[in-house]
Amino acid sequence: MITVFGSINMDLIANTDRLPQPGETVPGSNFATAAGGKGANQALAARRAGSSVRMAGAVGKDGFAGEALALLDAAGTDLSLVKRVEGPTGTALILVGGTGENMIAVVPGANGKVDRPAAEAAVAAMSNGDILMLQLEVPAASVETAFAAARQNGVTTVLNTAPLTSDAVRLAALADIVVANETEFALLAGGAAADPQNAAARLEALHRLHAERRQTYVVTLGGDGAIAIRDGEILHVESLKIEPVDTVGAGDTFCGYLAAGLDQGLAFDAALKRAAVAGSLACLEAGAQPSIPTAAMVDARI
Repeated sequence: MITVFGSINMDLIANTDRLPQPGETVPGSNFATAAGGKGANQALAARRAGSSVRMAGAVGKDGFAGEALALLDAAGTDLSLVKRVEGPTGTALILVGGTGENMIAVVPGANGKVDRPAAEAAVAAMSNGDILMLQLEVPAASVETAFAAARQNGVTTVLNTAPLTSDAVRLAALADIVVANETEFALLAGGAAADPQNAAARLEALHRLHAERRQTYVVTLGGDGAIAIRDGEILHVESLKIEPVDTVGAGDTFCGYLAAGLDQGLAFDAALKRAAVAGSLACLEAGAQPSIPTAAMVDARI
């Protein structure tokens, strides 16, 4: 089983022909709301991939709370560890340009109240061999507590180092599996990961640095797929060749499908490939959660 300890948001999405420069106003062409939050997105992706999933986090006591949980609930996600706290549900303000690229500002809201006891409760409900997935949209102290509890309980941990915070390097050192995009990986490895060959060399160096932990590192490369190192072996998988409509949620879809593949007993390279295909398909529709493909859709493209 997979437990996701992380954020739950409502996304407020505006489409523009191009993304604005600082201080510039550009006209919009569409507006929509959609359930989001990196934690919730990854939980829904893992659930649609076919795994049993428990979501641990918080929503506010406002009109967005029910909407933010609706798709998770409809998919059969266990929401017993989602608390309702005073204040607003977390929100993300998203601009999507004509090429599908995006700019995002996140307001934590209830996610900022996901505390250490919540982390302990999430891991206490897990069993040896379960997978705990984390991100960095809830307080760093709570994420660190979850890591400590997971080590004691024999739980495998997966950290997506997004959004990029000052705690990312320190917390990444605690995870069994680290998933980062190119920008995040540059911080972890101390330099740019501009292409798969460059990333491979930096992955090997980082892997040696944490050899005692036998950590697995995964770097998502957008249209170039993903590259990873596991037990000293470099793996590279291609993404689908597509014309993206909206890249919001593609990374979260990748993470959820990767965790689900491992939860379902797939070999790591097969789980990595399935995740890359799922992430590609998520770029073909607008919105983080509405765009997450089903297992049948993904498996048909592998």
